[in-house]
Amino acid sequence: MQSKGPHAGKLRRLLCVDLPLTGYSDASALQGKLVKARGDRIIETDIVLFLEHSPVFTLGRRGGWNNLTVSKDFLERAGIPVIYAERGGDITYHGPGQLVGYPIVDLSQARLKAFDYVYHLEEVMIRAAAEWGIRPSRNPLNRGVWIDGNKLGSIGIAVRHGISFHGFALNVNIDLKPFEWINPCGLRGIGMTSMAQETSQSISMEQVREAIKHHMKTIFRVELVRVSLSELLGPLQEPAQINSPS
Repeated sequence: MQSKGPHAGKLRRLLCVDLPLTGYSDASALQGKLVKARGDRIIETDIVLFLEHSPVFTLGRRGGWNNLTVSKDFLERAGIPVIYAERGGDITYHGPGQLVGYPIVDLSQARLKAFDYVYHLEEVMIRAAAEWGIRPSRNPLNRGVWIDGNKLGSIGIAVRHGISFHGFALNVNIDLKPFEWINPCGLRGIGMTSMAQETSQSISMEQVREAIKHHMKTIFRVELVRVSLSELLGPLQEPAQINSPS
């Protein structure tokens, strides 16, 4: 498919930060800080964060406890919190083995409408999965990428003052069991799948990260510039502190 992406010419830079296993609240606070800095032009370049989350259920703007199919006591015993998120969409699960990408993008500067931006994020996941012989498709009624009615990758974004944040979550080697405790994305009777389940083999998260980065460069016509979190936060004059959960 020919990308319908931003204008041809000199490639825009996209700062790329790889984070360790990160709690959802920490990642949300970091995004908020970066969105403000991007909007205030303290940071003048779009950013993408790549990470895996420690186990968590998140409720988007359309989310509700009614799509949780187990009790709160059950989740407390399982040690999995439920956290409200600013993104669109309903309830979902994040955990180790799921690659999460949080692009922080000035949509106007990128010359992208929100619909096209989401379409491109889906295309990134579709092309990355294809490298392992997996052929997901779109569902025009429900955003994300699907295989035979099972969801492989989810999309949920928010836009604040023209800056998009949150992003996508691609199931690589994630434990799918917790998805059985919810109606994923508020949809009843659907299943979730992963790249590992579709191929019946273990898949390297690092290789999937690199595939996603490659296709982001192609589809969004950007140059990925790898930076550390401390380098990124340098202009904010605040220390970087993202720690792996114990």
